[in-house]
Amino acid sequence: MTLSPDRLDRFARHIVLPEVGGAGQARLVESHVVLVGMGGIGSPALQYLAGAGIGRLTLIDDDAVEASNLQRQTIYTTADIGKAKAEAAADWVRRFDPALDVTAHVARIGRDNAAALIAGADVVLDGCDNFATRLAVSDACVASGIPLTTAALGRFQGQVANFAGHREGHACYRCFVGDAFDAEDCDTCADQGVLGAMVGMVGAFGAMAAMRVLLEGVATLGDPQWGQLHVLDGLKPGLRSMKIAHDPECRGCNGSAR
Repeated sequence: MTLSPDRLDRFARHIVLPEVGGAGQARLVESHVVLVGMGGIGSPALQYLAGAGIGRLTLIDDDAVEASNLQRQTIYTTADIGKAKAEAAADWVRRFDPALDVTAHVARIGRDNAAALIAGADVVLDGCDNFATRLAVSDACVASGIPLTTAALGRFQGQVANFAGHREGHACYRCFVGDAFDAEDCDTCADQGVLGAMVGMVGAFGAMAAMRVLLEGVATLGDPQWGQLHVLDGLKPGLRSMKIAHDPECRGCNGSAR
């Protein structure tokens, strides 16, 4: 791919990085990322993915913008209150960089539609707020052969990981959390509170993880660290990592959940 002079100028700080380079930037421009959830994690993740020049973005969310979202969901303003988040986020992308191809789906992703909504993606970045949706997305990614970046937050702790459950011997997200969380019940930030800056840290970290997936085999930054769970502590602060092992009995990446 040949980038025009204005695009070369826009992404110059990426291109001069040896770990990305021209080939890496061209790969980002050619990539398709699906973002599930355009809330606290999806907002900053989208900003940095769009800033990186990801050529095609698909945004999925069935919620509408509320005033209480503005403390952490950084792409929205008071003028967006009441609008569908997916559509308001897509409008933000079009204003930020008209060269990007963005599609909004005002829909709740689940087992019945996940495969269709993520079709053609190079990576899915899931920042939704419940386990049932996360597991449905993970199972669809495994069945479709698509890598998954998952980013989650609970009060002052964030978790980010890349999963390649479609690859032999690799863990999927269900290997990590098991089957007990298929139900819809879970704590929310409305119940427990959330610090806006902490959400931004996790969302940006998720965008970085997704770019590692996209650059695999193209640039030296492309080490997805499959199955490596990074846990961010916002209070200390600190970061620790642990390896998630493939579960040979997992119904997500061993066929029975597909």
